[in-house]
Amino acid sequence: MAIRTVDQLELKGKRVFIRVDFNVPQDEKNNITDETRILLSLPTIRFVSEAGGKVILASHLGRPKSKKDPKFSLAPVAERLSQLLKERVALATDCIGEDVQKQIGEMREGDLLLLENLRFHPEEEKNEEAFSKALGSLCDVYINDAFGAAHRAHASTEGMTRFVPVVAAGFLMMKEIGSLEKALVNPQKPYVAILGGAKVSDKIGVIQNLLDKVTTLLVGGGMAYTFLKAEGFQIGKSLVEEEQIGFSLQLLEKAKGKIKFLLPSDHIAAERMDVQAKRKVVKNDNIPSEWVCLDIGPETVKTFSGEIKSARTIFWNGPMGVFEMEPFSQGTFAIAKAIASTSAFSIVGGGDSVAAVNKAGVADKISHLSTGGGASLEFIEGKKLPGIEALRKNRGGLG
Repeated sequence: MAIRTVDQLELKGKRVFIRVDFNVPQDEKNNITDETRILLSLPTIRFVSEAGGKVILASHLGRPKSKKDPKFSLAPVAERLSQLLKERVALATDCIGEDVQKQIGEMREGDLLLLENLRFHPEEEKNEEAFSKALGSLCDVYINDAFGAAHRAHASTEGMTRFVPVVAAGFLMMKEIGSLEKALVNPQKPYVAILGGAKVSDKIGVIQNLLDKVTTLLVGGGMAYTFLKAEGFQIGKSLVEEEQIGFSLQLLEKAKGKIKFLLPSDHIAAERMDVQAKRKVVKNDNIPSEWVCLDIGPETVKTFSGEIKSARTIFWNGPMGVFEMEPFSQGTFAIAKAIASTSAFSIVGGGDSVAAVNKAGVADKISHLSTGGGASLEFIEGKKLPGIEALRKNRGGLG
């Protein structure tokens, strides 16, 4: 069933609950360090406000252990949002309750109110019906624009849709779905997928699903060393999931004759994970037993970049090394620049990969930056996401 979108609704005078994803990284002083998710939510927020809706914004932030914690308050987000919109965004003291109801009751058309962190209530993650109903009572229209939380069946992403007359998707949600579907449904070939990050176990389903779709699979990051060990290489002190070695070998066998499945051929190895540690470029058969591999090497960068250059569709999730440390960032940045230099339809998903693309200064050259790490992986894996399915089932009237 097709999903209704925000621009199909009558919004004037309506209380419009927009589930956004403002789960943004902050430093120790609560300064927002990456506002990508806030910026990408602006088109939907502006549209509803300009259409005369009373804008009620809701999000989670971090993991506050189901109780009020100033460290996880959305106050810094409300302040930044006010600056970006050049409109006052009021912050509620909670996300349900009499005070919130009163504040909403006093809103005028176009006003903006940000509810306090949904996860201050344990009922949010438990998707409890009473809490879902309480959230639903706040509004006439429900809009989900939080793709990054769509893989969670929480009260604000799934439960409350049963208690609101009209539900629809925001512009960012529809852009995410449309872009990711391009990588799943008849993608243009050659199709190159690049997977990195720490663990094979995090990407098992994705790899299995991509084996039937991609032309080439490039694997880097910590997860590569489980595959290399499965192939019989000595990997020193590099990250490995011993329990995944047998499965990794099966995947390598399954890929043979089907797709190109490329692992790093050289690495930036160091005595320890430290910017001051001795480091050198080593080949697969020459990794020192007491050293740790922390980035792909120049030969691998060249090989991977060559595959990327010929692609017409690209999906990237996960860094090629410990890119947060400058000596081990070059492989990840090189991949970001290689993707940006192509004319392929490119999707970059996952917080680390998006951060790398931003740091490399090539974000504007990527076709689609996905705001959902876990959500985009599950989508590519072929799973149905609860937050999206709720929009298909609970369409309601046109309002």
